[in-house]
Amino acid sequence: WALHLKNVTMSLSGQYECTFATYPFGTKAAKIQLIVKAEEERHYLKKVWLNQTLEIPCLEDTTSENLSTYPLKWLVGENGRKEELVTKEPSYPVMYRNSSALYGQRVLLGLNNVLKVFPTKITDDGRVFSCHVLYHPERVQKSSTTVRVFGK
Repeated sequence: WALHLKNVTMSLSGQYECTFATYPFGTKAAKIQLIVKAEEERHYLKKVWLNQTLEIPCLEDTTSENLSTYPLKWLVGENGRKEELVTKEPSYPVMYRNSSALYGQRVLLGLNNVLKVFPTKITDDGRVFSCHVLYHPERVQKSSTTVRVFGK
C-alpha cells in the first residue's frame, strides 16, 4: 500500500494516516509525518585581497537554468542580522538598496547576477553574502558565501 504525491508543495506537509480493515483482527492504522522542505542552502567561502573587486556568483552550480526569468535578491549578513543589497525582478530595472552606509555605492549587479563589491574593505571580512532566487512561491534556492579579506 502506498500513497503517491505529485507536484509536491510545502502545503502538503503534515501528518498522514493509512487506515484499513482486516479480518479477523479489526482496523489497523499507521501514521507518518511528512515534512516538505525547500531546496537546501549551499555555502561557499570566497577569499579576496583588500581593495580588490569581490565577485560572487549567485548560484555557482547552476549552469542550465536562466536566472533572468526569476526574481532574486542579494543580502549581506553578520551576527544574525541581514540587510538587503540588491533586488531584481524580471522585466524591471535592478533596485539597489542604498540605505546601507557600509555598501551604499560599492555594490553592483554584474552579468549572470554576479554580485560585485568594490573596493573590498577589512570590514567585509567574515560577512556572509547570500543570493535568493524565487523559482516558485514556495520554492527558494539560496546560496551563501562567507568572505575572507586578506591584506598584502
